[in-house]
Formats: sequence, C-alpha cells, structure tokens
Amino acid sequence: MLAELLLRWPLIRQLRDRSDGTGPESMTARTIELAPKNEGAKVARSICPYCGVGCGQLVYHRGGKVVSIEGDPESPISRGHLCPKGAASYELVTHPGRAKTVRYRAPHSRDWIDLPLEQALDMVAARVWETRERTFDESAKHTTGMAHLGGATLDNEENYLIKKLFTGGLGMVCVSNQARI
Repeated sequence: MLAELLLRWPLIRQLRDRSDGTGPESMTARTIELAPKNEGAKVARSICPYCGVGCGQLVYHRGGKVVSIEGDPESPISRGHLCPKGAASYELVTHPGRAKTVRYRAPHSRDWIDLPLEQALDMVAARVWETRERTFDESAKHTTGMAHLGGATLDNEENYLIKKLFTGGLGMVCVSNQARI
C-alpha cells in the first residue's frame, strides 16, 4: 500500500527506473492526461500588429474563439520568435477589459458614451473637412491646422499612401511617423 502511494510520486519512479526525468516516469497521472491547448484547433497565419517588423504569428482558433497565438517558425523575419509585446498579443484579443466599442466624450462633458463606428467615422470626417476649410492657406496651398502622426505598425507602402493622401489630398504639411522599434 505504501509502495503504491510512493510510486505515485514522480521522483520515486525516477529513482527506481534510474531515468533522467524527461520521460513518462516524471509525469503524474494528471499530466499524462493533459492535451496540448491547441489540439483540435485550426490555425491561421498572421502578422504581429505591434510594430513594422512584421513577425509571423500562428493564430490558433476553435469555435470562433482565439485559443493561443505563437510565433511562426516558417516566418523568414522572426523564425518563430516573438518579442514580449508580440508574445502577449493573445491578450490583445481576449482580455476582458479590451475596448470593443467607440467611446466618445463630448466637449465639456464628464461622461463617456458608446457610439456606432459609422457615426464616429462620420464625425471624424466632418471635423477634418471643417478644419481644412477653416485653416487652408490658398496662397501656399496647405493647412497647418491639423497634423498626422502615423503608428509603428504601418509599413512603407501604407506610409507612402498616407503621405500622399494627407499632403496632396488634404494639404497637410505636418505629417510624421513614430515608427521606432
């Protein structure tokens, strides 16, 4: 009886079998029953959203829910490795505190309200055009009444298009990017 009880302890089995502790003798019954968290999940290849490097990610999903996110070993950029921000990107899509709506606080208000995305986009567009109309210098063909600061997740092609839209289309002269890694 005592022998059976002791043999449930992995260390005793390792000593008995003179093993190095890397095989089944080092596992408890519970550990042996465990399955990988990705078992039965589908996988989608993706790119990490945190910076412009473009590290490859494998996004495992099951039943419409993300199960885990890992580095993609086939990525020529990251070869399966992720920085701490990329490794934590699972939390980006699953954390219960994640913002899922557009929040708006009117001028001089203390309260935030939820807005539909379309309404928020319409408000932004109206304010951009109003600012351009009010601040556009016709002689210089530009406006200094608004600026654009791009994010680090944008690649060269996206930054090129943004620069064309904001300088050529809207006449902005203050266009920059904080693409520092």
